[in-house]
Amino acid sequence: MKALPQVSRTKPKRAPKLREARLEDYEQIAALESRFGLTAKPYNEWVHLWQGNPVYRELKTDWPIGWVFEDQDGKIVGSVGNIPLLYELDGRRILVASSRSWVADVEYRSVSLLLLDNLIRQRQVDLFLSNTVGDKAVAAITAYGCSPISVGIWDEVAYWITNYRGFFQSIVAMKNYRLTRPFAFPSWEGSWTRLKALRARLSKPLSYPLSAAAFLKDRLAKTSVREGEVEVKLCTDFDDRFDSFWEEVKRNNRHVLLAVRTREVLEWHFKYALLGNRLWIVTAVDGPRLVAYAIFEKSVNPRSGFKQVNLVDYLSLEDGTSMLEPLLAWTLRRCRSEGVHVLEHTGRWMEKGEFIETAAPYRRKLGTWSYFYHTNNPELRVLLNSRQVWTPSLFDGDATL
Repeated sequence: MKALPQVSRTKPKRAPKLREARLEDYEQIAALESRFGLTAKPYNEWVHLWQGNPVYRELKTDWPIGWVFEDQDGKIVGSVGNIPLLYELDGRRILVASSRSWVADVEYRSVSLLLLDNLIRQRQVDLFLSNTVGDKAVAAITAYGCSPISVGIWDEVAYWITNYRGFFQSIVAMKNYRLTRPFAFPSWEGSWTRLKALRARLSKPLSYPLSAAAFLKDRLAKTSVREGEVEVKLCTDFDDRFDSFWEEVKRNNRHVLLAVRTREVLEWHFKYALLGNRLWIVTAVDGPRLVAYAIFEKSVNPRSGFKQVNLVDYLSLEDGTSMLEPLLAWTLRRCRSEGVHVLEHTGRWMEKGEFIETAAPYRRKLGTWSYFYHTNNPELRVLLNSRQVWTPSLFDGDATL
């Protein structure tokens, strides 16, 4: 969910009309999103958010795909998407609504809060959550009673550099790149301003000492991720084993809020990432049986060629993160072999004492806390106040849809 810079004092001549969004609104919604810097999906991918969604197909006509504002000429001037998701807790199905692309033309920003009102206060919904909240949207959703999730660190990214020379060459040369200190070298505190000034003409030469220093720092810090003795295999798709695995995970975690991860849901969620060869499904196996998996998504900046891989999701039959380390070790090795610049993780397992807090050597700050939730159900609200109930990841919401 992203909001736009500021509310204009210019008022429209007539109040816009609020209505449910329709699939035939795609072109106007996509144009509106693109106009304000949001990423508009191709039509087939946008429609897939609902028509391919097992939860939406079950709800059929009882679920609006979102809401739009129309001006007096019938032009769409504001919109927000409404994606249904299914979770489970204590053997109970939890119907979740997640937002997608809250956006409005400047003169309609003040009334665009009604879009959020419809989204957050849906009567048939048990829980609203969004893990893509931008810094301009925080005030709005907190005004509607949304709370920041209490587990993980959602205003920071932990990462490993897996291609030192390419990483520093890319960030120094990147046009209009806001160069902030991505790692801690105490003796360089006063030199960062000078590095920014030199980047245009020294990007390639400068990348050599920077990459060498970072490489040496990582070696001296001894923050390597261990391979372990578990057998790690790459899957090219989601097969029948994922259904059996999900049933076991569900039985072992009855008192935890879990997004449903059946084979059908996983295939819907990651369909286009799989088709685009952007997904790595890394599994730990015991013979024919899955015992853990981690899902990673690869992206490439088309302008700079900067390549990164993100840890999207992790599930294990064992408590804790014992299986995550060998899965990460396998992925780090693959990132290095393919010239990927960084492997990143946002949110969970970054707190003090958690695995990634000590394993990932670098951090960068985000503009704001990105994960919020809201429920009108008093019983569910009490349960969600407990940290032990949450197992958040980028699989939640629309962060990887």
